[in-house]
Order: sequence, then structure tokens, then C-alpha cells
Amino acid sequence: MLISIVIPVYNSTVLAEIARGIDAVFANRSEQHEIIFVDDFSTGPDVWPTLTRLAEEHQSVRAIQLTRNFGQHAATLCGLKESKGELVITMDDDLQHSPEDIPRFLSLKDFDIVLAQFKNKQHSLFKRSTSRIKGVFDQVIIDKPKEVQLSSYRMLSRIVVDGMLSINTPHPFIPSLMFHVSQNAAGLEVEHGQRQGGRSGYTLWKLFHIFSNLVINNSSLVLRLVGYLGISLAGISFLIALVIVYMKLMHEIAIPGWASLFSALLLIGGLLLFSVGLMGEYLIRIIETSEAKPTFFVRRRAGFDHQKELRVAGLRGTVSP
Repeated sequence: MLISIVIPVYNSTVLAEIARGIDAVFANRSEQHEIIFVDDFSTGPDVWPTLTRLAEEHQSVRAIQLTRNFGQHAATLCGLKESKGELVITMDDDLQHSPEDIPRFLSLKDFDIVLAQFKNKQHSLFKRSTSRIKGVFDQVIIDKPKEVQLSSYRMLSRIVVDGMLSINTPHPFIPSLMFHVSQNAAGLEVEHGQRQGGRSGYTLWKLFHIFSNLVINNSSLVLRLVGYLGISLAGISFLIALVIVYMKLMHEIAIPGWASLFSALLLIGGLLLFSVGLMGEYLIRIIETSEAKPTFFVRRRAGFDHQKELRVAGLRGTVSP
């Protein structure tokens, strides 16, 4: 059995330690393994030379560099596309995910999806708070099983990987893709280590972008809520208009309040403009999907044979000459 380890990389300084740790895990096991590092166009000058050296020194290591920073989800998909294993494990590049836990994942190979459940997360308070908020939407939007928590340290069966790659989207969200294919999932309790070699690249804007991919590209929830809100406001406005007309005709009561009426018009107008903007965002993403824009582009490779290097890679991604 071949096991693929996919690791998105961005400015990591502990890549050699990760490769050695994974090789050590498989040294006394019967399975073969491959390690696929995907450099998401790191700004650090030493990242790609380090990956090239690792690909030369370790028979198991493959390295891919993308043409620009496409984000962790796109880089993960690139690695999934290149993987050949019957089981694929994805993990981060900062040693917060311990390679020593890989055998425990492999013991649950009968499940399509196995997610790490961290005992004590070492993330910042801000990231833990935003993760909890997003977790609520995960449950509602992507129909995540209640008994598991999402994690980038995960194991996927070949069936799930191939199913995910068959879904074409320029704004991928990994959990949505994998749970769309299968919900045969299990959680595995593991330790969460301290970050080594740099800090998280997730800014507030990047977190918002990922959240928008979840809400807009993987659900019609917001559009439906806006529709329900519009119908409710229209109904309330109609009832108020009937009351005003009744009071004016039957009781000859003057209805003052131009200020309140004007405020109501501004409120309704603002909601209409918001709805138009939201629908415009949906249309933009529909157009991007229909144009079949690649999720990523590969600049160069290391550790691959010549025939594979010339092959077009990615979700309709291409290799630069």
C-alpha cells in the first residue's frame, strides 16, 4: 500500500525536520510512502532550494512550486492531484501536526475521512474564536457530522480524493468538497504541538476570504436569507400601508411622520442595494466557474520523472515552460 503525505508550504523553516520525521515513521512499516510538498509561492528565499535539496536527498520527497500564492486550500488540492496513494494524509508545515501520529491514522483506514481532534489547541485566542464561529456555519452549510471537528490534519481515502478532484471550482473549500463525497468520517484525538518556524499566514482578510468561499460557493444559505428577509419586509410594509389607509379613510386621522417614513425608505433602499450587491457576487463566481479558471498553476517541480514533469497538473492547471 502506498501512503501519500501532502503538505502545503508557505515560508516554513522546518521542512527537513518534517521529512525526516515522516521517513522515520515509515522506516519499520510495510507501507510505502511519498511526501508531496507544495510551495504556495513562499516569499522566503530558502524555501524552494530547501525543497529541491530534500527531493534529491530523500527518495520519498516530491516538491511543487506554484506560480503565485493561491492559498492553502488550492495548494492542498494541487498535492491531492499529484498524489498516487490509496490513502492520503494532509498536514501543516509547522510541526504542530506530529508525524508520529500517522500510524494511528492508518489504523482507521476503514473510514473514508479521519480528522485530527486536538486536545489543547495552540492557536491564538483570535484564531480559536473565529474557528468556533465558523464551526457553527460548517455544521449548517456543509452538513458536517456533529461528532467530529474540522482539521487540516486529516486522512482521506482514494475514493474521496478522486471525488473531490472531479468537482471544478475556482474557490475550493476542502471540507465542503470531502463531505460532499462521503460522510463516513471519524475523529482521532491527538496532541497539538507548538508552532515552529514562523507564524501563521492567516490574516483577518484571508480568514474572511475562506469564510466567503464556504458561505457563497458552497451554499445558497445567504441568498435564501436575503430572499426571506425581502419577503418579510414586503409583507410588513404592505400591512402597515393597509393600516395607514384604513386610519386615514375611516377615522380621518392625519398621519404625521415624514422623518420616520423617510428612514424606512432608506432602510428598504439599503437592503435592496445590499441584495443587488450580493447577487452580483454570486453572478461573478458563477461566471468564474463557467470560464473554468484553473485553481492553481505549477511553476516547477523537483523529484518527479521527466514524463510527469511535462504533464499538465492541477485542476485543469498548467505547467509553465
